[in-house]
Amino acid sequence: MLLVDAAGRVLLFRGHDPEQPAAGSWWFTVGGGLDEGESPREAAARELFEETGLVLAASAFGESVFRSTAEFALAGVRYIQEQDFFLAQVDSHEVDTVGFTELEESFVLGHHWWTREELRTTADTVYPGQLADLLDGLGV
Repeated sequence: MLLVDAAGRVLLFRGHDPEQPAAGSWWFTVGGGLDEGESPREAAARELFEETGLVLAASAFGESVFRSTAEFALAGVRYIQEQDFFLAQVDSHEVDTVGFTELEESFVLGHHWWTREELRTTADTVYPGQLADLLDGLGV
């Protein structure tokens, strides 16, 4: 999910592996896995609410704006995710993480609304890569 505010900033969460904190941290977009029987749009709406407190209906999302496959390990579990990124634009939003799962609470360290300039100049790891260019291409 690419959650973008009226200033063109994108919301990212900072995470780390709680079993390997010395390995460093990374920034990532709102989102997560599909629950059984859920469509990608339904998952996007659910994850958006759980991770930010923002309520949008699944029907509010258009087509996926970017697709990728991610392979990673977190808390001793190996994941391979087919990722569909949807765009959601809001005027502004105060992030509420009360819906975080226990796992999310263990690995998410914070959040930040990133400008394109910050994305282009950071030395931090950001997923997906080339996020600023992707946002530019979407015209947001």
